[in-house]
Amino acid sequence: MKQSPFDFSQDCVLKSVCFKPPMIRKATLDDAAAIAEIYNHYIEHTSVSFEVEPLSPMAMRKRMVSLLSHFPYLLYEKDNKVLGFCYAHAWKERAAYKSTWELTIYLHHQFTGVGIGKQLMRELIAACRAQGCRVLIACITGNNVASKMFHQQFGFHQVSHFEKVGEKHGEVLDVDDFELILA
Repeated sequence: MKQSPFDFSQDCVLKSVCFKPPMIRKATLDDAAAIAEIYNHYIEHTSVSFEVEPLSPMAMRKRMVSLLSHFPYLLYEKDNKVLGFCYAHAWKERAAYKSTWELTIYLHHQFTGVGIGKQLMRELIAACRAQGCRVLIACITGNNVASKMFHQQFGFHQVSHFEKVGEKHGEVLDVDDFELILA
């Protein structure tokens, strides 16, 4: 049986010496390849992201440059392996929207449903609040029921529904916006 790159059971003989506890930390540009790998799974295999072409590590790095200097960008790491990431970014370009941000959160597909997303979301909401964000928006593909339920656990509520605004993998897709008032 081939060992998964995310199987931590065989990483070292003295686990108490080699394993580091999981942590949430600020992302850096050096994390671009790991973040792109996680995100590309969703681009290639789901309609969760409306992007249709996988991103190279360099393309992800370029996207991260402006975000890292203005918004919270966090990741969950265990034993030097990135298992999830989240960040906030401007919701709209107009100055009047400066305190309204949109969030993005993705987990390695083998690590969903184990609490990593909840930890990341709690930290992201706190960081957004600390940086002066008043409202967080989550733009969710209409058929992504799990994401809707996840966001509702944190107090997000649906504020809009757009019909047939996307098309991916031969499917016409709706989009729902969810909102969380922070201040």
